[in-house]
Amino acid sequence: MVTSPNTVRPDDFTPGRPVVFRNATVITVDAQGIIPGGDVLIADDTIVAVGKSLPVPEGTVEIDASGGILMPGMVDTHRHMWQTALRGYGGDWALSQYFVFYYLQHGQVFRPEDIYAGNLLSALESVDTGVTTTLDWSHALRTPEYADAALQAFEEIPGRFVLGYGNYLGAPWEWTADPIFRSWVKKFSGSDMLGLQIAFDVPDSEDFPEKAAFDFARDNGLRATTHAGVWGATTDVGLDHMYKAGVMTDQITYVHAATLSSDSYHKIAATGGTVSVSTESEQSAGQGYPSTWELRKYGIPASLSMDTSVWWSADYFSAMRATLSADRSRDHLEAHAKGETVNVNQLRAEDVIWMATMGGAKSLGMEDKIGSITPGKKADLLLIKNDQSPAMTPILNPTVHVVYQAGTADIHTVVVNGRVLKFDGKRIGLDIAPARDAVAKSVEYVRSQLGEQAWEEGMHPELTPTERIPNPYGYQDAE
Repeated sequence: MVTSPNTVRPDDFTPGRPVVFRNATVITVDAQGIIPGGDVLIADDTIVAVGKSLPVPEGTVEIDASGGILMPGMVDTHRHMWQTALRGYGGDWALSQYFVFYYLQHGQVFRPEDIYAGNLLSALESVDTGVTTTLDWSHALRTPEYADAALQAFEEIPGRFVLGYGNYLGAPWEWTADPIFRSWVKKFSGSDMLGLQIAFDVPDSEDFPEKAAFDFARDNGLRATTHAGVWGATTDVGLDHMYKAGVMTDQITYVHAATLSSDSYHKIAATGGTVSVSTESEQSAGQGYPSTWELRKYGIPASLSMDTSVWWSADYFSAMRATLSADRSRDHLEAHAKGETVNVNQLRAEDVIWMATMGGAKSLGMEDKIGSITPGKKADLLLIKNDQSPAMTPILNPTVHVVYQAGTADIHTVVVNGRVLKFDGKRIGLDIAPARDAVAKSVEYVRSQLGEQAWEEGMHPELTPTERIPNPYGYQDAE
């Protein structure tokens, strides 16, 4: 007996029981393209079949997806998840305030339990908003004890995660050589659900001590992720060192890559690297103009990322929307500067959906497992459906609808590795209370360590005085 789409309940999603989505607009992000009125059958952790009017095994749970859009789960390739415990604290910061707060003044007050709290809330938020795979750019791991705390959070939230192990309070050529860290790496037990990368940066210098960290990553079969092309911080100098040393490969993800020279972009393209674009971050913090406009010229694959909730939300619809709008805005500005007009937008909604799914999968080296609705791949899926939302009708152009019309409130069902984690807009067995309570304790501790004056000053950076341009058309005194 097949469970009727009209009678599905959360407790119907039992381990091993097949699930089929019926009558969806399916954005496959593969050669099949868009399938109107399509079905997708999953069994265990795998996508079994994609098509129309699919036959299904006895006992399959049927989800009525009519009026909805089914797409692959989204992939975030760069999020400082531990900072989620201070959500919105730095919303008025520029990048310099971020560096001062975390790198120079207050970063050392964070304990392993604070890393755990931020990661737990961020991991829950990821799966709740349809981001089924997240790379945690975890650059506050001063010891493996901190890393264990980060991983504990991932054990409690059944999403797909990659730990980008970093330590901004230490030199990467030193902490990657530490026997305790190396022992931790050897004991790390990775899987399709939990991966490991090395996360560190290459600032300008005359020599290249970071080569030792790249060599460690290569020797241990680990990808590396690095902030590059960040205005005033990581420039072409570091990439030139990397290229000459032979460490620029297809195992490297360059985050932001917003202020690089043509030569550096050519090097990334030639060596198979990928770029993680954090559009809202680049627009607001000042790393440089969001780089998709440049990346398109060199054929460099891009993925998307949210960076940190100490500034922005984890809303991936916002990431797609901001990226598409920023790219088009740059196109128009460049054309206008030459007295020309853009007649056709080069970047399309389908392109940023690719970045949010397959682009992310490629950046993580997982394009054969996730990123598209393809038989044989892992069942990471997102159903966007809200019959009561004015924004969800009519659906005329599905890819544009995802990017410019839909939002997190329209997320109906989220599936990770074949497990239904959210159905009919409600999480299944994932209460917010543990994350909320852990974060409340973390905020209380960090605030007490900073003191009230530093807490308030850190949240509200002093404004630089500015003068308004005198207006020659203002009313004049009668005399």
